[in-house]
Parts: sequence; C-alpha cells; structure tokens
Amino acid sequence: MLHEIIDWIVNAVHGWGYTGIFVMMFLESSFFPFPSEVAMIPAGYLAHQGKMNIWLAIAAGIGGSLTGALFNYWLAVKFGRPFLVRYGKYVMFKEETLQRMETFFAKHGHISTFTGRLIPAVRQYISLPAGLARMNIPMFAFYTGLGAGLWVMILAFLGYFIGDNQALLKENLTTITLATLAFVAVLIIAYYFWQKRRVA
Repeated sequence: MLHEIIDWIVNAVHGWGYTGIFVMMFLESSFFPFPSEVAMIPAGYLAHQGKMNIWLAIAAGIGGSLTGALFNYWLAVKFGRPFLVRYGKYVMFKEETLQRMETFFAKHGHISTFTGRLIPAVRQYISLPAGLARMNIPMFAFYTGLGAGLWVMILAFLGYFIGDNQALLKENLTTITLATLAFVAVLIIAYYFWQKRRVA
C-alpha cells in the first residue's frame, strides 16, 4: 500500500511538472498544510532519472515557497491580526500559534524569517508576524528566499542522490524526512549558540 502511494506521488510530480512543484510549494508555504517533502524529494528523484531538470525543479520550489510566504505576508498587512485570529481556525491555525510566531519573530528579529523557514510548523506561519510588523519587503524576500532555498535544495538533492535506489526511496521516505529534519535541527542549534554568543 505504501509503495503504491509513493508511486502515485512520484507520478503526480512528474505529471504536473514544474508548475505542480510551484503550486505544491506555494501551498506548503501558505496557510494550507502540505509537506514539502512530498514535492521536492520526488522531484530530485525524477531529476536523477533524467525526467526533470534539478535546477528548474529547485527554482520552481523556491518560487512557490517565496510566493506562498508573500501571500501570507500580504494577508497580515491587508487584514491584520483580528482577521488572522478569526478565520485562522478554519485552516487549523489558532491564536496561540500566532502568538508563538510573534514571540519568535520579536526575539530573533528579521533573521527569523530565514531560520523560521527551516523549522517544521514554523515555516508556514513566520511570514504572518513579519507582515504584521511591516517588515521591509526586499529584506523579507531575501531572508525568506534564502531559508526556503536551503530547505528546497536539501530535499531535492536528497531525492537526487538516492535516485539510483528506488526501493530506498519507497521504503524509507519517512526515515529520510526525519533525517532531514535532524540536520535542520543541528543548523538551528548552531544558530542559537551563535546568537547567544553574539549577545554576550
């Protein structure tokens, strides 16, 4: 059953092409919960098979992520906090989540839009406090694109380098995802100690 699901995902990414990657990563980066691993790891695998261009896939992934983040930023600027709190519940977004994002943004400043892109359950929403704070858009786009780019490249190249072992991809997609998140956690911890040392 799992193999059939993975087959469907890979075939879907192949069939939808770069536009599909863009749309899926847009959703992943906005209010709608969608795992980026579903789009980018199969895209890397397909690139290894010669069915996609790895750099175009990465560009589509980054473009979708950045556009989704800008959409969230625009929502926050246009409608404000009351709107987000009132209607966020319909997409499983609670006021407590927004409060945590605001605290995270206030603590780490503008660079949080970079580090936040590397943290699961944060990357989708870190754009909201940035919008509420009216963060400079070019700076927001730079940090967001940098963080999203790093995450997208990790996933895409992961799929690419295991592309010669389809069984490994099918049987260990969950393990691969957890290993990727562990790598990101190391980056976040390193950033934390760097930030703490800088403040001291």
